[in-house]
Amino acid sequence: MEVSGRKGPARPRRPAARPLPPLPLPLLLPLAALLLAPRAPALAAPEGAPPWRSEQAIGALAASRKDGVFVASGSCLHQLDHTLQKPLSRLHKGQQGNCSEPVALAPPARPGPASSFSKLLLPYREGAGAGVGPGRDRGLLLTGWTFNSGGCEVRQLASLNLSELLSSPEVVSCHPRGSTAGVVYQAPEDGRWYLAVAATFVLPESEALSKCGPAASDLDMAITLQDTEKLFTEEDGRLKLQAGAGTLHFVDAFLWNGSVYFPYYPYNYTSGAAPRAPAMARIAQSTRVDFQGQVALNCSRGHPDGRRLLLSSSLLEPLGLWAGVFSAAVGPDPGTRRSPATTALCLFRMSEIQARARTCSSDFQTSDNQNCGKDTESNAVQPIESSTLIHSDLTSVYGTVVLNRTVLFLGTGDGQLLKVILGENLTSNCPEVIYEIKEETPVFHKLVPDPENNTYIYLASGKEIRRIRVANCNNHHSCKACLTAMDPHCGWCHSLQRCTFQDDCKQVGNTQTWLDISSGASKCPKIQIARSSFYQASVSVVGSFSTKYSWCSVKNSGTNKELCKAKTQPHGTCSCHIKNTKMMDKDLLAISVSFTSDSWNLTERFNFTNCSSLRECQVCVDVSCVWCENEKKCIPPFTACDPADYRKNQIVCQASRKSSLSRGGFPAKKNAKINQDSQVFSIHSIMPQKVSTLGKSDMIVIGANFTQASNISMILKGTSTCDQDVIHVHQVLNDTHMKFSLPSSRKEMKDVCIQFDDSDCFPAGTLSFVALPWCSFIFPATTWISGGQNITIEGQNFDVIDSLIISHEVKGDFSVSEYCTETQCNFLAPNLKFSKGRPNVNVKMKVQDVLLYCKTLQYLDDPRFTGYRIDFAGLQEMEVKIQKENDNFHISKQDIEMTLFYGENGHRNCNFENITRGQDLTTILCKIKAVSTQNNVLASFKKVRVKLGNLELYVEQESVPSTWYFLIVLPVLLVTVIFVAVVVTRYKSKELSRKQSQQLELLESELRKEIRDGFAELQMDKLDVVDSFGTVPFLDYKHFALRTFFPESGGFTHIFTEDMHSRDPGDKNESLTALDALICNKSFLVTVIHTLEKQKSFSVKDRCLFASFLTIALQTKLVYLTSILEVLTRDLMEQSSNMQPKLMLRRTESVVEKLLTNWMSVCLSGFLRETVGEPFYLLVTTLNQKINKGPVDVITSKALYTLNEDWLLWQVPEFSTVALNAVFEQIPENESADVCRSIAVNVLDCDTIGQAKEKIFQAFLSKNGSLYGLQINEIGLELQLGTRQKELLDIDSSSVILEDGITKLNTIGHYEISNGSTISVFKKLSNFTSDVEYSEHHCHLILPDSEAFQDVQGKRHRGKHKFKVKEMYLTKLLSTKVAIHSVLEKLFRSIWSLPNSKAPFAIKYFFDFLDAQAENKKITDPDVVHIWKTNSLPLRFWVNILKNPQFVFDIKKTPHIDSCLSVIAQAFMDAFSLAEQQLGKEAPTNKLLYAKDIPNYKEEVKAYYKAIRDLPPLSSLEMEEFLTQESKKHENEFNEEVALTEIYKYIVKYFDEILNKLERERGLEDAQKQLLHIKVLFEEKKKCKWV
Repeated sequence: MEVSGRKGPARPRRPAARPLPPLPLPLLLPLAALLLAPRAPALAAPEGAPPWRSEQAIGALAASRKDGVFVASGSCLHQLDHTLQKPLSRLHKGQQGNCSEPVALAPPARPGPASSFSKLLLPYREGAGAGVGPGRDRGLLLTGWTFNSGGCEVRQLASLNLSELLSSPEVVSCHPRGSTAGVVYQAPEDGRWYLAVAATFVLPESEALSKCGPAASDLDMAITLQDTEKLFTEEDGRLKLQAGAGTLHFVDAFLWNGSVYFPYYPYNYTSGAAPRAPAMARIAQSTRVDFQGQVALNCSRGHPDGRRLLLSSSLLEPLGLWAGVFSAAVGPDPGTRRSPATTALCLFRMSEIQARARTCSSDFQTSDNQNCGKDTESNAVQPIESSTLIHSDLTSVYGTVVLNRTVLFLGTGDGQLLKVILGENLTSNCPEVIYEIKEETPVFHKLVPDPENNTYIYLASGKEIRRIRVANCNNHHSCKACLTAMDPHCGWCHSLQRCTFQDDCKQVGNTQTWLDISSGASKCPKIQIARSSFYQASVSVVGSFSTKYSWCSVKNSGTNKELCKAKTQPHGTCSCHIKNTKMMDKDLLAISVSFTSDSWNLTERFNFTNCSSLRECQVCVDVSCVWCENEKKCIPPFTACDPADYRKNQIVCQASRKSSLSRGGFPAKKNAKINQDSQVFSIHSIMPQKVSTLGKSDMIVIGANFTQASNISMILKGTSTCDQDVIHVHQVLNDTHMKFSLPSSRKEMKDVCIQFDDSDCFPAGTLSFVALPWCSFIFPATTWISGGQNITIEGQNFDVIDSLIISHEVKGDFSVSEYCTETQCNFLAPNLKFSKGRPNVNVKMKVQDVLLYCKTLQYLDDPRFTGYRIDFAGLQEMEVKIQKENDNFHISKQDIEMTLFYGENGHRNCNFENITRGQDLTTILCKIKAVSTQNNVLASFKKVRVKLGNLELYVEQESVPSTWYFLIVLPVLLVTVIFVAVVVTRYKSKELSRKQSQQLELLESELRKEIRDGFAELQMDKLDVVDSFGTVPFLDYKHFALRTFFPESGGFTHIFTEDMHSRDPGDKNESLTALDALICNKSFLVTVIHTLEKQKSFSVKDRCLFASFLTIALQTKLVYLTSILEVLTRDLMEQSSNMQPKLMLRRTESVVEKLLTNWMSVCLSGFLRETVGEPFYLLVTTLNQKINKGPVDVITSKALYTLNEDWLLWQVPEFSTVALNAVFEQIPENESADVCRSIAVNVLDCDTIGQAKEKIFQAFLSKNGSLYGLQINEIGLELQLGTRQKELLDIDSSSVILEDGITKLNTIGHYEISNGSTISVFKKLSNFTSDVEYSEHHCHLILPDSEAFQDVQGKRHRGKHKFKVKEMYLTKLLSTKVAIHSVLEKLFRSIWSLPNSKAPFAIKYFFDFLDAQAENKKITDPDVVHIWKTNSLPLRFWVNILKNPQFVFDIKKTPHIDSCLSVIAQAFMDAFSLAEQQLGKEAPTNKLLYAKDIPNYKEEVKAYYKAIRDLPPLSSLEMEEFLTQESKKHENEFNEEVALTEIYKYIVKYFDEILNKLERERGLEDAQKQLLHIKVLFEEKKKCKWV
């Protein structure tokens, strides 16, 4: 039976019962698809590989054996390879690449239900492919989301971009907090696949974040069943909630023994309470919903209030067991706080659940409920007591069976992955910590194994997923430790001599080199030494290990001298002959014995130094020494001892050991002293209540009467299956305080009790062991050398720090005073003023005796203050402005203290206000209020004391010369005035010369700066070009053709776009039908065209219009139109051959030249749309993006970034980017749940309000698709100023009016809008016209000449005019070119490339036609044919397209874009030119811009022409078939009667000339008669007013 859901280990699947019918085509694609990478086989991730991180919190997780890992986060679905290192694809909803959540979800309040937009993620039908249809052997993925009112999708696992089926609403819960559990299974009745879903469809109104509401029929829905192959046209069954059952939260769904099970628990989403115990609902695995019962689950052991929340679920299918993580409610009240017994892992037998399930249900509507009586709820099923594991904070469970051992993986709320191995009687052992997440984020409720490699498991937490090894085998360093750990994933690898996974152990030949736990530790290889005779000792290996084909050697460890070497015997022993001498007795105190083969080595060292000190037989033998029974002493094995005595005494030694064990084992325990007055002891508290995993050496217990006890112990009890810790008191300090020294422990919460004199244990509260603290941030990171600044570090678990340590390279380590909370520590930077140098110091955290690095603190020289000044802000308020040199210090209000001293003893404290950084100096502003003696302050001596941390200094005010000083020096000035008058003229002359020199230097400096800035921008600036931009807005063929045929005559569009399907096919115009038949006469039509072209009044415009009318009239007869084109082209060649053949087709001076343009447009429309359209649209988009990156003058459309020098905005002002938060007004009639109404938009401070509005409008369109159906002139902008709003307009009462009456348009800078400001976008009630009708009385960036100078006379420039010339900004042309270069080359190469080595039919056909005509006319100059081809294709067609993107796309072409495209089109044509460009320094910039690129393009064009010529020629049948297909595509596309009418107008206008020509031509007599007949028909219709 094939199922998908939460289940046990993967097992082989059998084929499906019957072939599956083909699935219908996609109906809708609410999640847009973006494939990020091609498929590749999974590779082994490197050890310590970084976790995969998502943009949003993970909501669902699943894995497929063939197709990788699937992760739902936010509004995205990701597909990764099994190693998580390679993304395969991503699906997203809404704007491309945006996985943001439509509604912000608050973090879940554990252990309550979490919020997620993803509800189901179920791979199924993997490997079940029976049938012959396409995709029968491919697996499927069923996804359920809150979007689309809780809809589901089915996609192919291997092709997620194709959505095959779509659900109706309310298949899953549409509420982010609402639960959904589902399973897909194959029904035994018909072999079809069904989806069984249990969901919470109704939530309280306050929780309905997704704004969805179920239908009335779904209000009491609980479980539904639907056929996935009809997904989801109808339901196959439903199970409703019982009245008064409340809200149910479903946790999981799985299949077992022919039934579907849904674990759940009643839950009040408003209060967070669970009124009843969790339960399990059961329905039949069938084609309909057949309720088979409900049973309650009891996992309350060890908790007084019971555990009524179910957090996670896992089925161990091979054993028929189900595991669940249960939790009690957790709250802020003392009675509901988290404790060591808050959560528990309970195992239940599925057979008992199935047997105890009762169809009489208190939660679901069943037919048996009427006969329930009082016994509505069945007795709760009890868990297997021996396997119950109680823990403080479990979050998830996954169970599996390995080597007949039950293995459970548990996730915790502090980021641990635990591993529990059950014994043979299902007894839980103490969990092993497999992995710890540093950030301690809670583990996701679902643990998923790697289906491709069972030695890995996926650990999800927050926004991250890790691929973790299921065991830490390398922690066991010996064979015995490896096998006694009883971990079925680990075994001892002989070849590597370490504990490994089986896959990591290489097998050597046919030898078994890996021992698993089933072998037992007794099978571990061990070297033994035996003395077989007086001179001979033997070494051997015992255990499950083959020593065949190996050598043994014995060496003296002290001298490394080899004592013997021999080949191992078949039975695994190796004999050595060693002489027994006294010298050897002294030397052989340590030996090394090795067994070696070509592929492995086993070595063991024996130390016999302490043999003589051992006094017991068994102890002597256990350490490989020899016991001499006669002498009753222990000796090394190579010393003199009778071998017979040795063998005999081994037996005696073993026998004595057995007898000693049989006599009792342990000595009897002394009677415990019982304190009869035990009530005198009491425990008040323990300090601290949180310690690190390193333990705590000074844990304090506070209570009473401690000195009355003689034996005091602390007992710590954590996880229920782990041994409790018993710690004896370290020191009783006094009657009320005692100290304990806690050892290290794993990360968990433990119960603490104190035992006095072996009596009952007194509860002392709980103790939490947490991870070691770690730092994430320090602020500020720079301080001054005198210290005293307040420093803050942020991180985790700071409340277990013993002290903060500053590590200095000279002063060493010293502690500082700190104040720490769990996530933050504050301390004062120490004074290092008298230390040598200005080093960086390391901030470390001391925990126990361990120093942990935190962050680095940089010391710089003390700040330097230059002076201060006093200003009076009012009658009783003074402002003191203290100036200091600029530095990198971050000074806060808490760091600085300022006092103003005046007079003899007067002083006032100055309150800090702010700090302002200038170009050279920083100003600190403080204020003194309630000043009543301002005159006294001004008249007396003043100074300011500044205390900056430990730095204290006085800042002096600069002295001002007094009046008496000037009176003294006045006579001296009078004496020197005559001398000054003599030299003043000379001085002024020199001063004038100096000023002129300074002005020239200023201009030169400005010029250098502008040129350097331009160069730097050219080298460093990058334009973020989006590779994918959604759907290209192609015009349909009808509008493309009309814009190409009539580029300057828009009036013809409406008459040709009449709906042809609404016309009556029987209503035919006889005159037009006759004319249609006549122009199908080739001789007649060619004659008419030549006759018209000879008429002087038949202008170029008339020739173009006639050719376009003719193209439309013959739109469905392209074969005939092509033959006319050939005839006219040959005639044109005859005319051109008399003069200059190279000029043919260069100008539009004949009907055939315009006809050729139209013919190319018709035949190349498909190639244009499929191959060239996308790069062309990307070029226009990129160019427009680059232009808008800089200032654009809204009056002249000139811009800083352009390709055309004539449109360069060289009068550019200084500008900067302003980040705005645009908030869109809610419009109820057009509101959508998926619309994001708050968007971040970047504008320029020199943008007008209209330009800013357009950027905001475009940003909204890019993100949401449509602004509620509004146009840009229907919206307005308002600036949010606190609670006030100010409407933003291009012109209002605040607009600047220049001296000549010209109004300067308002800009973002005009309104002083800063970064982060909020702009409200609202719908106008009236006045939908544009905001401003610009005229010559308005200006934007280009000011009138008289104002240009004054505009720069601000304080910033201190009266110096910024010098600007146009040539300084020519680098902007190059910057723009570089920004679009790659896109432009992609466009050019898409035009002159041959997809699949095939040229478009029209190009190949016409080029071959030109080659043939040149050959017929004996034209040997290859340049002539090259020019003909260039004039016919690039000049007549591609240039027209490149200069007019509005012909192809539904966009608006601005004048500036038009000027830039003209430069590109010129470069394009230069690539086809044969003439060599001779450009000088005075050449136009438009030519110079692409001068270096043109030679490369020319080579590519020549190769393009040659490739087309080398292709096999097209047969006439192939070309005719192509033209026939194109004709059929465009049937009923145009109103051809209009075109025939326009053609007749030209015929009538020149009727006599045409008639005379027909009379002179032979063979056109019938055509002449038909023409006269047509004229009669038209005149009759005119008389009847039909036309």
